[in-house]
Amino acid sequence: MSGPRTPGADEFSEIARLFRPLTGGAAGAFELLDDAAVVPQRPGCDLVVTKDAIVEGVHFPAGEAPGLVAQKLLRVNLSDLAAKAAEPFGCFLAVAWPAGFGRAERQAFADGLGDDLRTFGLDLLGGDTVVTPGPFWASLTALGWVPQGGMVRRAGARPGNILWVSGVIGDGGLGLAAVRGEIADADGCLAERYRRPTPRLDLRQTLRAVATAAADVSDGLVADAGHIATASGVRLVIDLDRLPLSAEARRWLAAQPDRPAALLRLATGGDDYEVVCTAATDAELAGCTAIGEVVGGEGVEVRCAGQRLDPGPGGWRHL
Repeated sequence: MSGPRTPGADEFSEIARLFRPLTGGAAGAFELLDDAAVVPQRPGCDLVVTKDAIVEGVHFPAGEAPGLVAQKLLRVNLSDLAAKAAEPFGCFLAVAWPAGFGRAERQAFADGLGDDLRTFGLDLLGGDTVVTPGPFWASLTALGWVPQGGMVRRAGARPGNILWVSGVIGDGGLGLAAVRGEIADADGCLAERYRRPTPRLDLRQTLRAVATAAADVSDGLVADAGHIATASGVRLVIDLDRLPLSAEARRWLAAQPDRPAALLRLATGGDDYEVVCTAATDAELAGCTAIGEVVGGEGVEVRCAGQRLDPGPGGWRHL
């Protein structure tokens, strides 16, 4: 794990101070004294690898608390592992400190990351640190184990399957609106769900047992369901009237003049980090809600009150 190339900076002591404690003593991390790590093998398992990056002003607001940035970075990666039914065990970090980011800000980032590494039970194995004139960005590669051949892919949905989604949908998008001051959020619950989503690692055994396909809901429920449809070569039908909503989202919805349009906003807002999946008709998925079905064809069909809606892009587009 190399450090920032700034005149006079002791990059190695900085790495030792901030990140060596986050290795958890993992043997393959070599106390971050080497240029590479060794990933151990687990007999009978496949290694699942995922990577996400977040950028200031795009994935989190400018001036966001560094500890919250670190925690969101880890959690969005763990959400990808959750959708693959993987058990996380380690990660690699790359972070670009912006101009003006001093010792306290860097320590806050490391502290936030360390808290979540302990919460979710994985170790930092290595990475890189650099400096940038801006904006602040960070990237994380997360590693997890699944039984050999058992990773739940986006491909695998079949006509006749039921479409499910975990938790509640729409709080991420509403949380971003709350952070921007666009909607009321008296107790801060929506903003918290946007800033620190909870990856659905608790669904691992259920997904391994019954899911035919799965994806995490990061860009928007409709968009991410569309990834399953494309990979599986099927059409997914989503009934927005069955969308699981939090109490906060229900209150917001009740105040909207156009209910179908409001439900569509919740289903395309993104940042929920739930799991959308498919399973056979006789499957039961605790903690999930059946919201539609898999049929022949392609793409995603969205319905509300018996009428078809045009979902547009279905969620966030990166390009």
